[in-house]
Amino acid sequence: MMKILILGGTGLIGGALERHLSADHEVECVGRSAFASQDVLNKLAQDKDLIIKLSGANIVKRWNAAYKQEIWDSRIETSKQLKIALDFLTNKPRIFCASAVGFYPESLCDQPFNEDCKHPGTGFLSDLVVAWEKSSESLAKEVLIFRFGVVLSVKGGALSQMLLPFKLGFGGPVAGGKQCFSWIHVGDLVKAFSYAIEHPEMQGVFNLTSPNPVTQAQFGKTLASLLHRPFLLPLFKWQIKLLFGEGSQVLTQGASVVPKKLLKLGFQFDYAESRLALKDIIYNKK
Repeated sequence: MMKILILGGTGLIGGALERHLSADHEVECVGRSAFASQDVLNKLAQDKDLIIKLSGANIVKRWNAAYKQEIWDSRIETSKQLKIALDFLTNKPRIFCASAVGFYPESLCDQPFNEDCKHPGTGFLSDLVVAWEKSSESLAKEVLIFRFGVVLSVKGGALSQMLLPFKLGFGGPVAGGKQCFSWIHVGDLVKAFSYAIEHPEMQGVFNLTSPNPVTQAQFGKTLASLLHRPFLLPLFKWQIKLLFGEGSQVLTQGASVVPKKLLKLGFQFDYAESRLALKDIIYNKK
């Protein structure tokens, strides 16, 4: 049994990890409030075997200069605080850190990127991920960084927000629907964390996405069909930009990303296909 600390863990991913890992380990899950005081963070970090850092403000919102700074600081500045806490420790814990597929340039689904890609995309999101991962790498000699795709669950995240309009019959292609949607079932996400705990040789960057990315339109059609609703009403790019401003790029852009390193290690996805994943989540309320 390990003593595990999850930082920034009050959201969808942290909650799922806490429930899953608590079956075999002693887990303490703390929100971003852990970073309000360096003294508090220092005490939380003591006597831990593993620290999982998930902290980061929601990017699916309307951005302005102040909120972009919050997005940045919630990822990079918190790493600096954790580094201070770790420097006080004699026995260093393993470190797992969150990242995102926003690292990669835009691409269509038939042009996937894997971890061999060393050239990030351009713009705020890619710059953010590059800085985020650099700050994570500073935490220890051997850090594991998971680049998350869109995490599918009805208990939070993008899918939970999509369900009501789709149930009401308002589903349709977003900004044309050709942008690639790299995703992962929440069950495979927590399974990958358990797998990493059991495989200490895992370090560096690992994509945490399904092996089968789909276009936004394909994903939406599958969701609509499972809910027995039409998929007809388009949401145009200008409408999304009106709602989210610069933050609209989170919804209108996409990259095709596959988990080459996980697959090479022999990790088995339980939900590799989008229809199977959505069916399980919707009907079993995962």
